[in-house]
Amino acid sequence: MPNPPIPLILDVDTGVDDAFALMLAARHPDLELRAVTCVAGNAAVDQVVANTLYVLDTAGAREVPVARGAARPLLAPPHDAGHVHGPDGLGGFARPSDRRASSLSAVALLRQELLRAIGAGEKVTLVPLAPQTNIALLLRTYPEVAGGIERIVFMGGSASGGNATAAAEFNVWHDPEAAAIVLAACAELSIPVTMYGLDVFQRVTVDGDDAARLRELPDPAAQLAAALIDQQRALFGLETCRIGDAGAVCAVLDAEGLGVETFPVRVEVAPGLARGQTIVDRRTWTGDHRAQAKHVQGQGMSSYSATPAAPAATVDVALEVDAARYAALWLSAFGV
Repeated sequence: MPNPPIPLILDVDTGVDDAFALMLAARHPDLELRAVTCVAGNAAVDQVVANTLYVLDTAGAREVPVARGAARPLLAPPHDAGHVHGPDGLGGFARPSDRRASSLSAVALLRQELLRAIGAGEKVTLVPLAPQTNIALLLRTYPEVAGGIERIVFMGGSASGGNATAAAEFNVWHDPEAAAIVLAACAELSIPVTMYGLDVFQRVTVDGDDAARLRELPDPAAQLAAALIDQQRALFGLETCRIGDAGAVCAVLDAEGLGVETFPVRVEVAPGLARGQTIVDRRTWTGDHRAQAKHVQGQGMSSYSATPAAPAATVDVALEVDAARYAALWLSAFGV
């Protein structure tokens, strides 16, 4: 007897690679996309909502509730990624949709869906593909929803270098306080966490031949995917295009394709060149960890942040990926 589909909620800032992720989540038979929440990041939040509705249209998704969330980070001003995703967030391919967003806020929709899962004896996998502002607000306002979360698989961070800065990946850098709050809340509420960061994000790619095969299909989603692949290839001057955020959805579908190691992880929230860095602690001697924990506990409130210093969260950090396997998994959503 086949396993039931995995209940899934995406939190997005739709962008090009969020679009790739939405297409996979909406179409794969082993996933049940229950809701999508939107946050400012790659584009302003109202544009993110419009992009999300349009991509779900092209994917032929059933009626999935889509909610508008935070319009800016918790503390810092917003900074979009129009230089990568275009002014409309979709490389110039955004179009209107007949779908309408939910009247609920993102946090209210997340709470509703997770409490509904608890009532049904289920758990939902939560996949933030964006700055984690909505998720931070949810977990601190309604910690009781933790019982409905199977795992958080977030696209963000890095165990090596960054892309928004030399140290920080964009999603975490955009709202480092939110990312720090989410990790602290997950540690307190015993929510398992997987970090799908730049170490694997940059490896899963498709190419011009894949775009050509998609373009031949009489399928609006395949046509959009092909156009976005070619736009990204032209922008970066590369033969390939990363599927990016879609890889985190692949990790939910096929965890065996991902190589993870478990480490303590913190987020740097202080001003300076390292702001937004995910500090992945690979030290092996427990004495060092105990000494640092004692120091952090005595540190109290940081002078640089509204969040108190807290012990690191234990996170499954993705360091290796079967890139060809995940690329094929993504393409399978289009029958390629």
